[in-house]
Amino acid sequence: MSPVNSTRRVLVVDDDDDIRTVLAAILSDEGFEVAEAANGQIALDLLASGPLPDVMLLDLMMPVMDGWELLRSVRKDSRFAQLPVVLLSANPNVEVADGGVSACLLKPVDLNALLRAVDTAA
Repeated sequence: MSPVNSTRRVLVVDDDDDIRTVLAAILSDEGFEVAEAANGQIALDLLASGPLPDVMLLDLMMPVMDGWELLRSVRKDSRFAQLPVVLLSANPNVEVADGGVSACLLKPVDLNALLRAVDTAA
């Protein structure tokens, strides 16, 4: 995939330090500006303090505030309601009932699928 415009921002929300680091490195190499959060509460604080990302990669199972709770909070807040979200899950049976989700990727995430999903959503 060719590098994208460096002004596009991605927020990676995952409690696994290694996954966040790898995803951030891959996306940075593709020209994205990347912010990271280890749980939903940190992500919500980052969203509130701006700048808003163009897309959020969101793990579902996290401590403090999980991905489902963060997604509900984001959709209720007019500042973030239209933010594209790509879900990340290790559960192959996860069901997504719309909720403004752009894609749901199964962990371990396929690199090409990740880049397509982020590029399409952003």
